[in-house]
Amino acid sequence: MTEKKIKITEAKGRPMLNWVGKKPLDFIKSFPAQLVEVFDPTGESKQLENPTFDDLKDNWQNLIFHGDNKEVLGYLLANGFRGKVDLIYIDPPFDSAANYLRRVELRGKKQKSKLEGEDYNLGEQLQYHDIWANDNYLQFIYERLLLLKELLSNGGVIVLHCDDNKEHHLRCLLEEVFGSNNFLNWVAYRTDVSRGRKVDSSFFGNNLNMLFFYSKNKEEANKNYNKLSIFEKIENPEKQGFLKDEKGFFSHSDAGSYSKYSLYNFAKENKLYSGNGTKYELDEINKTLKIISGKPRIKYYLEFKDGSYFKEKVIDNVWEDLLGIANQSGQDTGYPTQKVEELLNRVINSSSNKNSIVLDCFMGSGTTQAVAQKLNRKWIGVDINKGSIQTTAKRIQKIISEQSKNGKQKTLSENSEQKYLSFAHYKVNDYDLQLLRTEAIELAVQHIGIQRIKTDNFFEGTLGKNLVKIIDFNHPLTLLDLQLIQNELKKRPDENRNVTIVCLGKELSTDSYIEDYNKKHPVNKIEVVELRTDSKYGKFLIHKPAQAKVSIKRKGDKAQIELKDFISPSIIERLNDGEKLIKVKIPDFRSMIDVVLIDTEYNGKVFNIKYSDVPEKKKDFVLGKYELDIPKKTTIAVKIIDMLGEEVLITEEI
Repeated sequence: MTEKKIKITEAKGRPMLNWVGKKPLDFIKSFPAQLVEVFDPTGESKQLENPTFDDLKDNWQNLIFHGDNKEVLGYLLANGFRGKVDLIYIDPPFDSAANYLRRVELRGKKQKSKLEGEDYNLGEQLQYHDIWANDNYLQFIYERLLLLKELLSNGGVIVLHCDDNKEHHLRCLLEEVFGSNNFLNWVAYRTDVSRGRKVDSSFFGNNLNMLFFYSKNKEEANKNYNKLSIFEKIENPEKQGFLKDEKGFFSHSDAGSYSKYSLYNFAKENKLYSGNGTKYELDEINKTLKIISGKPRIKYYLEFKDGSYFKEKVIDNVWEDLLGIANQSGQDTGYPTQKVEELLNRVINSSSNKNSIVLDCFMGSGTTQAVAQKLNRKWIGVDINKGSIQTTAKRIQKIISEQSKNGKQKTLSENSEQKYLSFAHYKVNDYDLQLLRTEAIELAVQHIGIQRIKTDNFFEGTLGKNLVKIIDFNHPLTLLDLQLIQNELKKRPDENRNVTIVCLGKELSTDSYIEDYNKKHPVNKIEVVELRTDSKYGKFLIHKPAQAKVSIKRKGDKAQIELKDFISPSIIERLNDGEKLIKVKIPDFRSMIDVVLIDTEYNGKVFNIKYSDVPEKKKDFVLGKYELDIPKKTTIAVKIIDMLGEEVLITEEI
């Protein structure tokens, strides 16, 4: 598949913001996809190298893309997804001037008391920067909104989640891209329902996020909107003046009631019917009532089997009843900025229907995908961060494994059957860095003592009086890198500072080039810190790959697989970082392993997950021993992912 150029239509609304470098997208390049991994316990889905909408419409497989979301959205447009997505939820960077870290610990039970050096906490792993120059941030979001508009269906809804940092700018961008006439509503979402006192707040504590709802066609979007209700318990209804109707249910007339009708029946299959013919479906877990057909004309109160009484409260645009923080909900994956499933449950239930396509191109920990999977939606997830891909894949594997039984579809309830029990993982434009660039930059910044510059979109910071440019650690310093630095300096005629280049390795030709350059330039001189050899700043952690010993043997028609050993130099380095008197000893190597995946018929290209060992709790280890059915002659592939996200692949033909 060759590169394509895809036409992008103009924004619908009137421009209200201008910034340096503002430029609409007229075209977007589309790059091919590369199939990396498949999880399909049913064995019913097709393996598609470059999936198109036509390929998937009758045999859907959920999709995870690893890559720059701008390029992935271009890929989707080039492959038939234009106008096919019914709900887009995005939780983009908030421009919070912060780095977001994932907490990392080894597996196993925590000791009640530890000697010095016995702490198995690996600290924090940088997942992404949320530090932007203002103009870059606006252009970044603007381009992606233009692409998302193309993918949204005529009656579809886009929901943008943000906080007070940029909500005023983001609202203007949404108005420009989708048009002010397609604004549906906005939601104030309380992020801390405990309402604890904000001790450090300077002028009222910030305690809410915003969700902006827009569409391409407001009239069509309203037709697809599902009104939701929650139940609030009524204590002592008789004492509050509630009266029983002729069916024996409590009814009550107040200023908000529209008629005398009350709820007539609470059916065993969790369906509710009112006297005016409105049909409801109850989600008992989330205490949410969804209207299936008809229009609500009443306020009503119902009696549950335990004798308790509840009244209906139609959900408005102030959400104060949901847990805002993942680590308070029991859902915590350790991923930064993770949202709770109840929030996405409400968004997806209200703004899409079963079998709708749901897209999240800032996937993070995969909460959108997890909830969409549980609600029988088709879904697409995109993220540039490898940690996000691994976290989401692990999370979805557990959900699908629970939904499927012996490779067959499992009924979720009497009225809902899960159909989409597989996902495929793709790379777009070969975006698979050997070392996560953001984390490598942060390591170098801390190691050398660089001061970060938030407002500069080219140089990473300063070192003393010098500007600092950090070269991507996946390649050595080249003449092209030097030329790009020169080109940038030409744009800054008043810049008189010298430049320090930080790199891992350099081409031989760069030394003579820099020497010659410095002779000709009395200002903007260049010096190089090569981290492998420079003794001035001491030892720099250079990545050494993890290694595993795995026994793979055949016994009849079974494959016997046993993990014999695993070592991650990166984990050991982290555990023993600093001048510790006692070095950490790891009693069980499995504590370093997060997930084990096995393909019993590996073809050397695509990893088909035939078995996944994903421990339920952080204290649990992977099993380490497996016996699986295999054909007569096959290649076994074992993929081991450690707690820092590094992957080791072991293959054996048996």
